[in-house]
Amino acid sequence: MKSKFLGIVVAVALLLGFIISGNVAAAEPYHLGVALGFTGTGTLYSKDQLEGIQLAVEEINAKGGFLGKHPIKIFQQDTQTKPDVGVRTVKDLILRDKVRAVINDYSSAVAVAVKPICREYKVLHIAAISNSENITKVNYSPYTFQVVPNTYMQAKAASYAVAQMAQKKGWKEYVTLASDYEWGRATQEEVVADLKRVAPFLKVKKELWPKLGETQFTSFITSMMGMKPDFVYACLASKDNVTFTEQAKPYGFFDKIPYVGSMQSVTELITEAKTLPRGLVAISRAPFFAHMDVPMMASFVKNYRAKFNGKYPSDWAVMGYDAVYALKQGVEKAGTIDTDKVKDVMKGLTVDLTRGKLQFRPIDNQLRCSSYVGVVGDDPKYPFPILKDLIEIKASDCERPEAEIIEARKAEKK
Repeated sequence: MKSKFLGIVVAVALLLGFIISGNVAAAEPYHLGVALGFTGTGTLYSKDQLEGIQLAVEEINAKGGFLGKHPIKIFQQDTQTKPDVGVRTVKDLILRDKVRAVINDYSSAVAVAVKPICREYKVLHIAAISNSENITKVNYSPYTFQVVPNTYMQAKAASYAVAQMAQKKGWKEYVTLASDYEWGRATQEEVVADLKRVAPFLKVKKELWPKLGETQFTSFITSMMGMKPDFVYACLASKDNVTFTEQAKPYGFFDKIPYVGSMQSVTELITEAKTLPRGLVAISRAPFFAHMDVPMMASFVKNYRAKFNGKYPSDWAVMGYDAVYALKQGVEKAGTIDTDKVKDVMKGLTVDLTRGKLQFRPIDNQLRCSSYVGVVGDDPKYPFPILKDLIEIKASDCERPEAEIIEARKAEKK
C-alpha cells in the first residue's frame, strides 16, 4: 500500500515538474535589441524612434508579450551614429544579451555595416528609419527587413513632384545639396537619374556635398545664391536640415530660390514650427496626419500623446512602433519566437500597421510603404505646420522593378 502511495506521489511530482518546466519555457522573455544613434547626428530621430518602440512593447507586454506568453525585454545600445561602433554594440547585444532581433539604426551606413553581423549570428535585423536601398537591394540577407520607404522609393516620389512643378513653372536648371554619406548620395543619385528620364529638359548646374554633421553652411548658401538656379533640390536630414534652414533664412534664401525635396518630418515641423519657411515643398516618410483614418494610427497617436505628455509622434516614432508590430505579427504567423521560423514567414508577409495593410516584398524584404510629398503650411488642428496638399505616392508607383534588383545582385557576384 505504501509502495503504491509512494508511486502516486512520485508520478504527481514528476507531472508537476513537467508542468512547471513547461511554464518556465513558455514564459521565456523575448530579448529585443535596440541599437540606435542616441548621440551624433542621429540623436533627434533615434530618441523619437525609441519612444515608439517602448510604447509598442508596453502595449504588447500588457497582453502577456509575444504569443501572449513571451514578455519583451528591451536591451538598448548607442551606436553613436558610427559604423564601427554600431558593429561592436550589435555584437555585444547578440553575444552578451542574447537578443533575437535588433532594430537598427538612424544611419544607413551603420545599418549596412551591421547587416552581415546579424546574418552571421542568425539574428533578425529591422531597419526602421535608415533607408538606403542597399540595406536590402544588394548583399541580400534573409534576416534583414526594412519598414521605411527606401532611397529609391523616396527619390522616385520626389522626382514625380519636382517634374510636375518644373513643367508648371518653366524651370530649366537646378542645384543639388546633399549630405555626403550613404543616404544623401543614394537619394541624390536616384533623383538626378530619374529626373533625366521624366523631365529631360532639366539640367543639373552644380552638385554640392556638405559633410554629414556640417555646422557651417554659409559658403554653400552664398554659392547657390550666386548661381541663381531655378530651384535647389535638397537631401539633408535631422540636425543638418535644421542647421541649414536656420542659417539660410537670414539671407532671404527661401524667398529667392525655390527649395524642394528637403525632408521635413514631423520632428522638424514641431521643433522648427516658428521658423520653418512656409511653402517649402518637402518629402516625408511616415507622417501620422496622413493616416488618421486608420484605426491603428488613431489609437497610436492617442496612446503616444498620453504617455509622452501630449507630444505628437514623429515619423520616426511611427516607424519604430510599426517595426515592433511587424515583428509581433511575424511571431504570430510562425507560432513561435524561433528566429529562423519567424524570418521565413515574414518574407512576403502582409502586416497591419499604422500606415495600413502593407506587404514585405519577397524579393528584398522591403515593406511596400508609401512616401509623402506636400507643402509646408499651417493647419488649425495642430500647433505646428504640417504638409498640406499632401500627395501619397504608393510603393507600387515608386519601387524599383524586381528585374533591376536581380541584375544588381548578379553584377555583385561577378
